[in-house]
Amino acid sequence: MSPRRNRLHGGAKPIDRTGGDRYGLERTEEWRGEDWVVRLVGGGGAAKHYRCPGCDQEIPPGVPHVVAWPQHGDVDDRRHWHKACWNARDRRSARLQRSRNAPRY
Repeated sequence: MSPRRNRLHGGAKPIDRTGGDRYGLERTEEWRGEDWVVRLVGGGGAAKHYRCPGCDQEIPPGVPHVVAWPQHGDVDDRRHWHKACWNARDRRSARLQRSRNAPRY
């Protein structure tokens, strides 16, 4: 038996379902009494290291994640979150401010 072919026949081009560019579609969500713009970023659009404000862990390049910022905020107000951290943002405990060298216990 020959292997299955997963190619399109007849010269048809594959359909781009990602929104046309490297970023996903934006939506607006309410959080803490403010409207936030939320954008999903696919693994191909994640090109740098980011630090998630929800868990304080690094988001490496190539990992899909969420970018959120206040609707009337500036470009500097954008934050990159793990998708699970963004979904659990209301269930998180109070944010601890610790130095980079502090133990995580």
